[in-house]
Amino acid sequence: MSGEFPTNTGADAAVKRRPNAPLWIGFLVSVFAFLSYIPIFAKYPSTRDMPWANFLIFALGLVLLFLGLRRAFTQPTLYRGKIAGPILTTLSVAALVFFSFTIFSLGKHLPASTQAPRIGQKAPDFALADTNGRTVSLATLLSAPDAAHPTKGVLLVFYRGYW
Repeated sequence: MSGEFPTNTGADAAVKRRPNAPLWIGFLVSVFAFLSYIPIFAKYPSTRDMPWANFLIFALGLVLLFLGLRRAFTQPTLYRGKIAGPILTTLSVAALVFFSFTIFSLGKHLPASTQAPRIGQKAPDFALADTNGRTVSLATLLSAPDAAHPTKGVLLVFYRGYW
């Protein structure tokens, strides 16, 4: 014996596990889906009333999380994520449940507008800009241009702005 210690080469060395990217990307996509509704998708009528874009983004995030979980549990010697994966998935599912509850349940319980005029009730007098930028009041719209052609009524159409 020469007193030298054998060195581990290749097969005996511990394999360093790689990060599980689909887990983290899926979690970040789910966080984006949760946080993006108000600043991005609530501006447009097609995604404000039914947030289908957010649900598609949530679905993409959950698919990535599922792939990451499967990778972590089927190949634990190669990939990390057996502890972080279920935690991130639980947080993402909780965000989806809270988002759905907020949109579908709490949105239905908004208070009624008690001050709004009822159908057939005369609207209070107002002055607004028309599509050409001219100020028009309800009183001028209801006034008859001549006695032979009296004004019957006014139809108000409000276009929702970007808010």
